[in-house]
Amino acid sequence: MNTPPFIAVTGLHKNYVDGEGRLLQILRGLDLQVSQGDTVAIMGPSGAGKSTLLHLIGALDRPDGGRIAVGGQEISGLAGEAAARFRNETVGFVFQFHHLLMDFTALENVLMPIWIRSGRTDAGRGKAEALLDQVGLAGRLSHRPAQLSGGEQQRVAIARAIANEPALLLADEPTGNLDEEAARQVTDLLFDLNRRQGLTLLVVTHNPRLAARTGHTYVLEHGRLRSASIPRADT
Repeated sequence: MNTPPFIAVTGLHKNYVDGEGRLLQILRGLDLQVSQGDTVAIMGPSGAGKSTLLHLIGALDRPDGGRIAVGGQEISGLAGEAAARFRNETVGFVFQFHHLLMDFTALENVLMPIWIRSGRTDAGRGKAEALLDQVGLAGRLSHRPAQLSGGEQQRVAIARAIANEPALLLADEPTGNLDEEAARQVTDLLFDLNRRQGLTLLVVTHNPRLAARTGHTYVLEHGRLRSASIPRADT
């Protein structure tokens, strides 16, 4: 018996209205299937809808048509508390701009999703410390984001994203704001998490080195995905 895909996107449509009242068709019947534990890169020109696709799969937004299932759960119509519960229990997000809380320490930033999920501010300290150690920041627990480099901030964001042990990690240009060495470190960390924890990784990127390391690469053009082959590079 064939195993059903972990992510199943069928006939996805998403439209927006621009400032002049014109209808913009961003996604036009898009299909995508991703297996549990797989690594997938989405590439394509700016404005093609790559971030929109991630937001829809992560239940940050709802489609205008089509279906999305993650882990066998239909999420296309989720909103409010149901959408928040799905995100908290299933999905970790990593963005190009890390969105760390600037007044909180690295440790407190990683603790935040644990506190939100448990409702307790005394929960998870040992786990958060272990996660920061895992991403190479054991010596930065009490540092605030302004005291960290860009690469260190992104590693804090990754630790925060996996604090609730998500099955799916969505990364939107995770290396786009980093220098080459920091980008390499963050890329290594993402694939290490995939190998050791079995996370399904779906990443939007313009970085061909990152895309070349994924199991599958797609290009988003004219509202749909096409399979692409990225030459392997030294990593």
